[in-house]
Amino acid sequence: MGEKLKKIIFMGTPEFAVPSLERLIDQGFKPIAVVTQPDRPRGRGQKVLPSPVKVKAEAHGIKVLQPEKIRSPEVQQALAELAPDLMVVVAYGQILPESILKIPPYGCINVHASLLPKYRGAAPIQWALINGETETGVTTMLMDKGMDTGPILLQERVPIEPEDTAGSLQDKLALRGADLLLRTLQALEEGTLHPQPQDPSQATYAPLLKKEDGLLDWRDSAERNHHKVRGLNPWPGAYTYFNGKILKIWKTRPIPHYVDETASPPGTILEIRKGEGPLIKTGEGCIILTELQPENRRIMTGEEFCRGYRITPGIILGGKI
Repeated sequence: MGEKLKKIIFMGTPEFAVPSLERLIDQGFKPIAVVTQPDRPRGRGQKVLPSPVKVKAEAHGIKVLQPEKIRSPEVQQALAELAPDLMVVVAYGQILPESILKIPPYGCINVHASLLPKYRGAAPIQWALINGETETGVTTMLMDKGMDTGPILLQERVPIEPEDTAGSLQDKLALRGADLLLRTLQALEEGTLHPQPQDPSQATYAPLLKKEDGLLDWRDSAERNHHKVRGLNPWPGAYTYFNGKILKIWKTRPIPHYVDETASPPGTILEIRKGEGPLIKTGEGCIILTELQPENRRIMTGEEFCRGYRITPGIILGGKI
């Protein structure tokens, strides 16, 4: 660590932020404090648990702050009293007011999981998959008062593989983001960073997802439904209805050029594919459900589902759209 960045505050909450915190610690940029969200109920048992970032920070003996509201005057005063040179923000979960952004002389650097200005917002990984992108990336940005609108520092492109889900892609981007953050801090110390303003005309948005966003519409094309399944795995999870109950869909295989000669409506099971599962008619092409989960049951293969629930062609999935 050089003279510029002796005192860093790290702000982050989920698993995505942990590799960035680890890289800082490993490379001599150990934060003087970590700011993370308060302990929350998590999982099926709703047990109150600390954030992954808090767990990592405490394991390294780093002071942890967990304000309910980052905007409160007391919190802003506490941060100012720590007199940081720089703040690093990775998926913290609250919007920072301009008064906090102005505290550190070198500003606040954010690691964002997209190639800004594309996919500004809370769910860039999920929306890149939902929209069928074949490439995404990570960006380090100098934060301003807008939503992911600050000047770009560094970027790295990352291909999206056909089998990627939001979960697998998040893991890849978390590691790439950590490396990019380290390169950004090293360039900042060397004086070689050249912030570039974003082109607002190229901006797209990735709003926060809700559970109800997971409902599949079989009137959409097979490929669109397939991308939605990938983008919503593991959360909030794509789903349809079977016998009036939720049927979660975890993996699919689209057959975009399948032509159905019948007059069956979208959502109809046209056949049972051996070794795979039910083949569903969509608005364009068909899709095979290869991994799914009936309500209050375990995840199973499409073939197991067909056998266990005596699925036959002609059954229609869906409803409540």
